[in-house]
Amino acid sequence: MELTPEQKLVERDKEMIPIALVRAMFGLAAVCLIIVIFARVTDRPLEAIPDMANVAQERVIVLQGEMSGAATVLDAQGNIIADLDPTQGGFVAGVYRVLERERTKHRIALDSPVRLVRFENGRLMIFDDTTKWRADLMGFGADNHAAFAKLLDQ
Repeated sequence: MELTPEQKLVERDKEMIPIALVRAMFGLAAVCLIIVIFARVTDRPLEAIPDMANVAQERVIVLQGEMSGAATVLDAQGNIIADLDPTQGGFVAGVYRVLERERTKHRIALDSPVRLVRFENGRLMIFDDTTKWRADLMGFGADNHAAFAKLLDQ
């Protein structure tokens, strides 16, 4: 019996993605899920966190940002370190908005300080000890990394 053009397309489409490949994809997803569940249930420590013994420089700062991109950075005593206009402070203000969201979620004061840490290998991270939020600033590009590196050097 001759297949119609529509039936030929249906048969062709069934063969485009082999069933073994689909099963392998679901199997891989299941294995990943099992590994994550195992790690959480056994309280396996987070291994991607850098060793705090390798800290080269640390500074406690308070971030303040605006939706326009303007940002103000204060030291622990409340002195202004940097007053950035919207063309300079976009990334700093963006990090502040992330902190604001995390702190609102945890019902913590928005003006709490954060720690800006440079490690011996040059890696730069920001830590919010009140919410346990942290960000590796190297992952956001050289310009954004430099925006926070300047805050350590001022």
